[in-house]
Parts: sequence; structure tokens; C-alpha cells
Amino acid sequence: MEINIDKIKDIKPIKELLEFSIIVIDKPSGPTSFSVSQFVKNALKLRKTSHFGTLDPQVSGVLPIALNRACRLNDYFMHRDKTYVGIMRLHKNVSEKKLKETIKKYIGKIKQLPPIRSRVKREIREREVKSFEILEIEEKDVLFLTQVQAGTYIRKLCDDVGKEIGGAHMLELRRTKAGIFEESQSINLYDFEKAIEEYNNGNDKPLRKILIPAEIVSTILKTFQIKKEAVPKLLRGKPLFKEDLKNPDEISSLKQNEKIALFYKERFIETARITNEKTIIARPEFVLN
Repeated sequence: MEINIDKIKDIKPIKELLEFSIIVIDKPSGPTSFSVSQFVKNALKLRKTSHFGTLDPQVSGVLPIALNRACRLNDYFMHRDKTYVGIMRLHKNVSEKKLKETIKKYIGKIKQLPPIRSRVKREIREREVKSFEILEIEEKDVLFLTQVQAGTYIRKLCDDVGKEIGGAHMLELRRTKAGIFEESQSINLYDFEKAIEEYNNGNDKPLRKILIPAEIVSTILKTFQIKKEAVPKLLRGKPLFKEDLKNPDEISSLKQNEKIALFYKERFIETARITNEKTIIARPEFVLN
């Protein structure tokens, strides 16, 4: 059974949506990702927010922010491919042919040393560049589109390309996609504030429109329906047994440690990890009780 996210968004009380949703902010250049996340938290009077994938202050674009209990789903959403559009400035004139040949070397698995200012340990690590496409060249400015594995530094990618062609640096960067979240779903801070104002005046429609129910985790994890009588037990943290499932045969092909989502109809119950112990199929990781 496919989970109808639009239906959940329409019928859930707004208070419940605010407890378990995601909002995609179009972050402007300037503020940190953390400060934008805190702004959302304070504006909505939430207990907690957390963002999926940090954007440098000068980088704009898609910044998904989890609200309250949806923060527990961070690990499922975070480590996924990102898409960027940016401008790379060349330090000297280079032919388009030479530039394309050089860029081609950086498509696929590459080695990167994180920048000095990054918060991660500075050691060479492997990342994958899924695509790296030149959209337009105007003098020494190159407009590009790239899809990369999470944790890839685009500034470093531009710098590495530049080392082979006489120098280059990243001039501008915008994230257009973070995992399953796209630019078309994002809202700028001005419109977000207007939606909050409407909500505070008794109209929840603009706010409801921009909230994405966290049940959307069903689009990235294999999802299974449980029986009605199993709901209370699973909400208390009980492991998953075969008899709890509506269609137990569907789960037999899953591998050890694979993550799944369990629902009763449209109601999210938990995420769980396949264990394949004798009678226990999976153990809970996060229960929405």
C-alpha cells in the first residue's frame, strides 16, 4: 500500500503536522544553516529543529529542516545525493574542449581532502561525482550543474579542476536538490514569515501548504503494513514478529540490518532494522508513540 502524503497533509490537525513534519527552506546566502534552523524553531515555537545537510553561509538553496519528532529521522534523509548549480571562475582563458576534458576526469569516484575550515576530520576520503555538466561559458565564468554524493565539497572540486588548467575557484553556488527534497518544494524566509503571520491570525492554510509530513520517509525506506492488533504492542517498543505483518511473505527477501518503515494504513508507527533472529524479524529504531 502506497502512503498518500497529500492526504495526510490535508487531514492531519495542524498541531500534529508541526510535531512530525519537514519544511524546505530556500536559504539565502549569508546566514548559517544552524541560524536558519533556529529561526524556524523560534518562529513556530517548537521544541527542536534540525537540518539535513549543512550549507556554507555564502551558499544558497534547498535546506530541509525537520520539526520536533521528525528530527529523529535525520539519518534516513541526510546521507543522500545533492545537486548544485554554480559558477566557477577560471584564472586564465581555457578552451571549452580542454575544460570539458578536464571536468570529465572528475566524474565518478574521486579523492578529496576536506577544506581547512570544514568541521570534519581532515583526511583524504572517497566521494562520487555522479554528473558534472557545463551549462554556459561567458569569458572566464563557467555555469555548471553537478550531482554529487553527500559530503562532496564543490569548492574543493572547482579548485582541483583549476589546478589542471591554470587555476579556478568557485564564485557562486546554489543547492537545487537535497536527497528527495527539491527546489520546487522550498519557500523563502519572507514567504515563510507571511505563512506564520497568517497562522497566528487563525488561517493555517499557507503553513499547511509548505509542511511536508515526515511520513514521506516511506518513499526512501521499504514500507510494510502491520495488523491493527499489533499497533499497541509495537508502539510500546516490541520487536517485529512475522505475525504482526499484514503480508509477511513480502519481508522475506530483506537483508540483515536493512532499514524499514512500518505503517498501519496511513499512520506511521516506526522505523526498524531487520535482524532475522529466530522469530524476531526486526527491532525498532524510532517509534512514534
